[in-house]
Amino acid sequence: MIPFMVNATAGTTVLGAFDPIDEIADICEKHNLWLHVDACWGGAAIMSKKHKHLLKGIHRVDSVAWNPHKMLMASLQCSAFLVRDKTSLLQRCHSARASYLFQQDKFYDVSYDTGDKSVQCSRKPDAFKFWLMWKALGSRELEQRVDRALAMARYLAEEIKKREGFRLVLEPEFANVCFWYLPPSLRNLPESPELWKKLHTVAPVVKQRMMKTGSMMTGYQPLGEKANFFRMVVISPQVSRQDLDFVLDEIHNLGKDL
Repeated sequence: MIPFMVNATAGTTVLGAFDPIDEIADICEKHNLWLHVDACWGGAAIMSKKHKHLLKGIHRVDSVAWNPHKMLMASLQCSAFLVRDKTSLLQRCHSARASYLFQQDKFYDVSYDTGDKSVQCSRKPDAFKFWLMWKALGSRELEQRVDRALAMARYLAEEIKKREGFRLVLEPEFANVCFWYLPPSLRNLPESPELWKKLHTVAPVVKQRMMKTGSMMTGYQPLGEKANFFRMVVISPQVSRQDLDFVLDEIHNLGKDL
């Protein structure tokens, strides 16, 4: 088998991790490989002067997927697939050449007939949602949304480090904060398979209790060999430090007897 493309990720769903795009682009250019970047989650970093370094090299890739409806909070659904190719690649792949829709002798530039570039042809105007939001709020407001989200994620991570019974899965690179809660009964146990087996059962019970109580809803999950951990993704501009303190307090209150 001969590879023909590389798929890098800018902001993984669980950990919020970023692949080194610039270094990967060097390899792809050397071997003439198509480089696609899944930036559906992390693409918003491009709006921030402070954090756009996470996407260093993004200008060198062949295609990018990005969902402004995530961190930038554009109206659902708002997704973009961008290609650097200027040889009508999308038309050559997807065009049905429907003469009753896409006449070639119109008085305007027919390259604007974007419907013939996609599989489904008819679709909602996702680009308009993003344009309208950008026009209404401005670049500075969108930048502040990114900067504030990452600042709040950093605050949460630092609070986790200070609190007994809480442990980060890893240092957050983006707005994803992954952590374990160890109830008092587990805190003095040595690191062992038995500890992780017991810890694996904690998050599901805490999640059940928080939903039945109605106080909040925080997701959890395993990852590879890692025991279930909580995953907080901070996005909303309305979230305060007090809200994040409440999350940690409530997890402790709901799980301290386990």
